[in-house]
Amino acid sequence: MIIHELKEKFSQTRNFSTDDVNALMDFAKKSYIHNEISIKEYRLLVRELEGQGAVLPDIDLENSLIENRN
Repeated sequence: MIIHELKEKFSQTRNFSTDDVNALMDFAKKSYIHNEISIKEYRLLVRELEGQGAVLPDIDLENSLIENRN
């Protein structure tokens, strides 16, 4: 799957289109979690989206369910 296909799938699912690479990265992650794309496709999409400036959001670990082991 290439970015163009991801954008098409995004607009079909969400009923609007976007060029926001962070929104597309989030959509790719959800697609992978729901087994709609393979790990190989997900990795390629993330690599390409990060190359276009996408970043993962900062997580406030104080309020996170993830255990902080400092």
